[in-house]
Amino acid sequence: MNGLDVMMVVLYFAALIFVGVLGARKAKTSEDYIVAGRNLGLTMYLACLAAVILGGASTIGTAKLGYQFGLSGIWMVFMLGLGISAIGVFLIRKMMALKVLTISEVLEKRFNSETRLISSLVAAIYTLMVTVTQVISMGTILNVLLGWNLTLSMITGGGIVLFYTLLGGMWAITMTDIIQFVIMTVGIFFIMLPMSLHKAGGWSTLLERLPPGYFDAGSIGMSTIFQYFLLFCLGMAVGQDIWQRVFTARTTKIARAGTIGAGVYSCFYAVAVCLIGMCAYVVLPHLKDPQTAFSSMALATLPPGILGVVIASVISALMSTASGTMLASSTLIVNDILKRYMSPQMNEQHFLKISRLTTFAVGITTIVISIWIQDVLTALDVAYAVLSGAIFFPIILGFFWKRATAQAAFYSILLSTAVILAGLAIKGVSSTEPIVYGLLVSIIVMITVSLAGTSKKEPAALKKSEPYY
Repeated sequence: MNGLDVMMVVLYFAALIFVGVLGARKAKTSEDYIVAGRNLGLTMYLACLAAVILGGASTIGTAKLGYQFGLSGIWMVFMLGLGISAIGVFLIRKMMALKVLTISEVLEKRFNSETRLISSLVAAIYTLMVTVTQVISMGTILNVLLGWNLTLSMITGGGIVLFYTLLGGMWAITMTDIIQFVIMTVGIFFIMLPMSLHKAGGWSTLLERLPPGYFDAGSIGMSTIFQYFLLFCLGMAVGQDIWQRVFTARTTKIARAGTIGAGVYSCFYAVAVCLIGMCAYVVLPHLKDPQTAFSSMALATLPPGILGVVIASVISALMSTASGTMLASSTLIVNDILKRYMSPQMNEQHFLKISRLTTFAVGITTIVISIWIQDVLTALDVAYAVLSGAIFFPIILGFFWKRATAQAAFYSILLSTAVILAGLAIKGVSSTEPIVYGLLVSIIVMITVSLAGTSKKEPAALKKSEPYY
């Protein structure tokens, strides 16, 4: 990158810091800090939700998969879009009626406080690990393009996200996400994709020079596609970072339309970034590390000035997700653990102060773990494996099955988490089997323990009992 491109990126960073300071002025209450006062309109809501969904793994990871497997690389992000659209169709009405801050509060309302505690721990680990993927991706981008040390790059990117999230919470995130959504849309769809196709010689050249399997949507393997469904489609339905964004919508109608819209946008994004990775295979067929496919293609394709805009667009995608998941993790810790079990009488001012301190601690922990792992897809697999396998069935059955009990939910989360972590340790983080085992354990425990707990009750008692929703 030349001086003009570096200046574009630096100006972008400065703008985010400035917006973070402005956001701090709007974050006067805990609801302002955590869910932006529940007051977002359709345009802002859709942009913010799309921005949090599409982060480092969606951009860097999909370009890598496109480089390695061709069109079949769309499935990871396509499953994200499918999952978020399913929320809009099936769950939004129930979610918006709850008036809570976290997914764990929902489990306490439906079951008991023990279920809230264990689910908040699992969800906090998930959101922290998703933040790790974004910091790793930011580090990869800055390392390749600026030539900085990878560790320094992660500290810089993660530090900026931590700064504006710490100051303004969800209001700062919302204000920066509007900027980031516009930049990433322009950068990917209107600059990077058409110029990558031009550099590769057009669609006809792709057809000639790419291996035949690169145009087979199933070439990545059905087992991998099924793994992505388990990880990302199911994971979207029970992610605290997603629920927290849903709670920022002003009305149920806005939440439904914006959520479905964000899902559709994600599917188009998957195709665009995958095609960029395929173009990189033609232009740069001997890359040592496919994870650098996107950034290397940008360097090889874009003129000065334009390169800076595209890199800012990629960093936008990473930072928007990182800020949302960082805040989600701290919200779970403060709202569902510290306030619920250690300081139930915590006042508004104290809650806001503790939230900022916890956000700082989560941010520092995230950066440290990022430097240790340094692989974006590995971190993402761990995050979604635990979330999808352990939380999905307690949430869904809690919504739709009246006989589900608190004891069943608690043991379902506990045992399935243990099975998943043990399976990942034995089989490896890229294995599908631990997730399947976790889901099987989860639903078996939910059903058997629930039936055992309710079988002694009179049917009339069940009819009189109204579910919380």
